[in-house]
Parts: sequence; C-alpha cells; structure tokens
Amino acid sequence: MKNIFRTISAVTLFVAVAGCDLTLYPEDAVSPEVYFKNESDFEQWTNYLYVGLLDDANTVSRYNADDMVDKSMGSIIQGTRLASDAMSGNNEWDWDMLRRINYLLEHSSNCEDEAVRTKYEGIAYFFRAYFYYQKVMRFGDVPWYDKVLNSTDDEFLNKARDDRGYVMDKVMEDFDNAIEMIPETKDAYSARVTKWVALAMKSRAALFEGTWRKYHGLSDPERFLEQAVTAAKTFIDESGYVLYDQGEQPYRDLFNSDRAKTEEVVFARLYQFEALNVSNSVQFNIRNDAQGFTRRFMNHYLMADGRRFTDIDGHETMSYLEETKGRDPRMAQTVLCPGYVAVGEETPTPNDMTSLTGYEPIKFVASADQSGASKGTCDWPLIRAAEVYLNYAEALAELGRIDQTALDISINKIRERADMPDLVLTEVTVDPFLESCYPRVEDGPDKGVILEIRRERTIELVNEGFRQWDMLRWKEGEQMVNKDKPYYGIYFDGPGLYDMDGDGKNDLEIYYDVQQSKPADGLTVKKIGSDFVLSEGDHGYVEAWSTIEWAWNDREYLWPVPADQRVLTGGALTQNPGWTDSTNFN
Repeated sequence: MKNIFRTISAVTLFVAVAGCDLTLYPEDAVSPEVYFKNESDFEQWTNYLYVGLLDDANTVSRYNADDMVDKSMGSIIQGTRLASDAMSGNNEWDWDMLRRINYLLEHSSNCEDEAVRTKYEGIAYFFRAYFYYQKVMRFGDVPWYDKVLNSTDDEFLNKARDDRGYVMDKVMEDFDNAIEMIPETKDAYSARVTKWVALAMKSRAALFEGTWRKYHGLSDPERFLEQAVTAAKTFIDESGYVLYDQGEQPYRDLFNSDRAKTEEVVFARLYQFEALNVSNSVQFNIRNDAQGFTRRFMNHYLMADGRRFTDIDGHETMSYLEETKGRDPRMAQTVLCPGYVAVGEETPTPNDMTSLTGYEPIKFVASADQSGASKGTCDWPLIRAAEVYLNYAEALAELGRIDQTALDISINKIRERADMPDLVLTEVTVDPFLESCYPRVEDGPDKGVILEIRRERTIELVNEGFRQWDMLRWKEGEQMVNKDKPYYGIYFDGPGLYDMDGDGKNDLEIYYDVQQSKPADGLTVKKIGSDFVLSEGDHGYVEAWSTIEWAWNDREYLWPVPADQRVLTGGALTQNPGWTDSTNFN
C-alpha cells in the first residue's frame, strides 16, 4: 500500500480547519494549546499541504505551449484570462495554505521532541517556499507574510505587493531552512518531502527566477543562477539519486510504472485505484483530448548518431515513416512511432490519426486497463534527477561558466541513458533551427550550448508540465501562439493509402473527394478538410487549429491581480502591466 494515502481520510477531517481567509483561526476545530504535541499531529496537519499544493497530474500534463496542442488550448494562449476572475485555486490568488503553514510554525514549540519539531518546521519552510514560488511565477510581485494574521491586522491585510526579488530571496531562505532541518533519509515511495526534495526544488525555483530576470530585463539574475548551480551540484554530488537505466526502454518504463522508479524520481504524487480510489486521467486525456505533439517539437530530436535532423536535405517533406527512422531513441519512447507496441500487447498499434497533429503521445501510457477516465494509477513524477541535471547545466551556461566536466555530469548522463552520443563543447555550433525557436538567446560564445541544453530539456521533460513555464521565463511567449507559427504535424504528400506502422501493409487512407478503400479493407479512413486540414489544401502538414489564430500579448507573461482583491485592499494591490479592471485604482 502506498503510505502517503493511508492518512488521506484523516486529511479530509481537517479541511474545515482553515478557510481561504488569512484571518480565520481554527479554534472551533483545533486548539493550539493541545495540538502539535507529537508527530501524528504534524503529519496530519502537513498531509493537507501535500494534497492541496502539489501539482495535479491531470492539470500539468495538459499544459499547452509550442510543443503540444489538444482540443482545449490553455487560457494563456487563448488570452482569455480576466482581472475579474476570482483566481481562487491553491496555486493562484488563494492564501489558505500559507495560513496553515504559518500556523504550524507559530505553534510547533508545543512539541517537546526536538527532532520531530525540527523536521516538521523544515517541511513547513519547504511548503512556504514552494507556495511563494508558485505565486511569483504567476503574479510577479506579491505580499510576503510570515505570520498568521488576525482580523485586526489592518496594516498587513492591506499591504502593498512586495518586490518579486525580495520575495524570492525569502523563498531561498526558506528552502535553505528546509535543507538544513529535514533529515537526509529518503522516503521509500518518494512521496514525502526530504532534504533532497528541498535541494532539487530550490534549484528549480532559483533557475526560474534567474532566467526570468535575465530575459525580462530585471537586475541581478546572477544571484539566483548561482544558487541554482550550488543547489543542483550539491544534489548531484550528495543525494545518491541516479538515472533509471534498467531494461530495453528505460525512459519509457520510467513513466508507465505503477510505482515511481525511486532511483531517479525524487518526489512523486502517488496513485492507487483499487483500494483507495485515488487515480488520474492522464492516459485517458491523451486520447480524449486528441493531444498531439507539433512538428516543431519533433524537429528537436537529433538523429541517433547525433546529427541534426533539420540539416538533412528534404526533411521538411519527409513522410511519417521516413522522419521517425534512425532518431534519438527517446522519440519512439515518447511518441507513437511506427512499430509501437502498447504495454500488454504483442502486435504494433498503427497510428489512427486521432491526435490533432498525428504525433500522439505515448509517454505516461501504460496498459489498456488505465485508458478510462480516472483509471490511471501510474505515479506522477514531481521531481526527478534528470531535471536537476538539466537545471545545473542551464544555470552554468546562462552564467557563461559551462565546461565539458559540467556537461559530462549532467547533459551527457541523460544522453547516455538515451543511448545518444555525448555533447562535446568544442564541437557545438549554433543550430539555425533552434535559433529560430529561441530568438531571444543573445549572440555570444555560449549561445550554441544554451540552445543545445534547451533542446535536451525540451525532449527530456516533455509533457511533464515544464514547457509552458520554460517559454514564459525565457520570454518566448510569442513562440507558443499560431499567428506566425502554425501548429503543424505530420506531412502527407496527398490523398492515398499509407502504411502507418511500418509493416508493409496500408492501414490508413486519406482522401479528398472519393474514398478508394472499402469497409472490408479494415483501414482507418480520414477525409481531408473534414477530419483534418492540410496546410496546402490537398497536401502538406496536418494543421491543428487552422481556423483560429491566436496572437501574443506581453501581458500574458503574468496573471492579472484579481480585481475584487484590489477593492478589498483599497487599491494597495497594484495591477500587473497590460491588465485593466473596473476598480478605478491606478
């Protein structure tokens, strides 16, 4: 049984303990004088933080950017967010979890067991750091609170937003407290916060802030990039986590395992359906939402020998069978490629073009019994060692200090697991394709390696919830919309019969006017212009969202501050750039 869920039922008893108001004390349910006396009290209290704050697999696996599209594009791309929205989610403008964290810290002294008290104070510091990191990612400047507020604390309740740099310095301090206070002992299921979780998350948060500051023109990005390097290097040197490399397809197995591969997965959200009815719909959503990778993403994959696919003559019009041959092995472990055999099956599954682009994800796809809504039980990786390796390499490259030794303990470890050639610093040149994907990377001696690290990050972390945030911190938001960069997929040279699984037999027909095949032939049949659109009419790339054009607005880099909260504070909360509301405050 997965231990983190043994007390889930107990967590629900505490839902009423704290409301969404920072000023509400929960004396009616818990008296601070008698609580926080033992580890059981702390565990039950913090269980609610795990449930309420950590990323939900169903949500983050559906984030759209330039790499993946589906039937319901996100509000950032569509530009549909409004300042009038309540934004009451735990990782939006909701402060309930912060109140719970600060409440623990104020009353932890009730516990006479110093080891227990120190451990859970460290966990509280971790969650406060994580809470504010999430706030800054979305809103930029936010008010910092490190105490439980009373209804009479008007000065604090109506305070202005603190500068994001000040808040992120506090976040780094809280992570440092967590790293120092939480024991090094690993959790058997990678389900609980440990010192190594705190180190890894610090590397993520520091990299985000450092690169945000660099590419958005804010001061002193180096302060955070240096902290990302230090945290990641300490993790690499001391944590003992390694990349999972067992079996013929270790990358694929890492994501369709019912139990997290704890050699690599540092922190996970666990799922167990039969006994506890705790499950996800990640596998169901892939098909139901018609999720599809873009050709732009597919072009990031190198050839298996390390050559650039986009340097090959004629790559632009290669067929599905041609373009998937001889590529980085992770492609066939991430995308439904010819020859794909589903878990538990013995014969290949042809591509039936259900995906909006034709490039259907198989990452996180397990056996058929997990295909239904809320049937998935594969644990969701929140942090894994590969990400920390990538954080380390990127932060060093952005600082201009990357060297071959750093690449060998980070990027090349990931490539080794993928059975790909090493990245050799002296051989790196600027790839024109990557340059077009990330035009804000400035010219200089490190441009080529920064782009190659981004290639590796894009491939390795796809569909794990990172891409949207990466493009925002790199200030590449305009690359996510289709105004000038259509969401292209598979290339078809015209109507006809196609072999989609590489067995020499046709299994797909696409037609424009007249269908050739008969039902008895057993082919999947798609009509051009009806089932999907081709970029050139009767041939070309499958084009998702061909009738709707989204343009980028720089205001989308940050969420709007909810207008009702601005009213409640008498205008002390200022609005983010580009957003308007009806409050009449500046």
